[in-house]
Amino acid sequence: MMPMTAARSPLSPAGAPRPGLRERKKIKTREAIRAAAYGLIRQQGYEATTVEQIAERAEVSPSTVLRYFPTREDIVLTDEYDPVMAAELAARPPGEPWSDSLRHVLRKALDLGAGEEAEPARLRTRLLAEVPAVRARMLENMSATGRMLARAIADRTGLDPDGLEVRIVSMSLVGGLMEVSRYWAEHDHEESLTELVDRTLDALENGLPALRESHREGDRGCHRADRRDGPRKD
Repeated sequence: MMPMTAARSPLSPAGAPRPGLRERKKIKTREAIRAAAYGLIRQQGYEATTVEQIAERAEVSPSTVLRYFPTREDIVLTDEYDPVMAAELAARPPGEPWSDSLRHVLRKALDLGAGEEAEPARLRTRLLAEVPAVRARMLENMSATGRMLARAIADRTGLDPDGLEVRIVSMSLVGGLMEVSRYWAEHDHEESLTELVDRTLDALENGLPALRESHREGDRGCHRADRRDGPRKD
């Protein structure tokens, strides 16, 4: 969901058990495939990069690449942040508003991914903005992320995860984060990604800035009119 590429799950909750040998080998293989794909894409572009080339550079077979990533687009888009973010949301204080919890987790994800992940994240978002196949695959994947987020919201609010309102909120957020990635790339990654995510959450929670200001002006106008009219006399 996030514009990151981490396979090492830096958001793993404290005290989580260390993966076993088999899982660590899988993680290393995924990292090797991703690194090979990104290196080739940087050198020759996305369209010129094939699964066979990725497999050769990663020193695995093409069938292994496709076992880990069913499509070439998945190599760019797949990460391990969704389940880890769900666990982080579940660990937030019980009385905290879900929107505050979500903002905290997204900020933490961005902070932890901002260092060594910065360059791959920029490449990933450029591909999302420029390559229709990557964007189409992202849209397909959004439904799974939306369901995960709906369950997390439901756990925190006591609402039905399949209820209309929860589904609308969760999919609106996922779609908003996708647009953050595209916007960030289209503006040459000059703006702060954290600030863009904050603006997204503000818009989803409070509406468009112009409408919010219009409502505030309307409220102030009503208060001024009330003061001019003075107390009513029946």
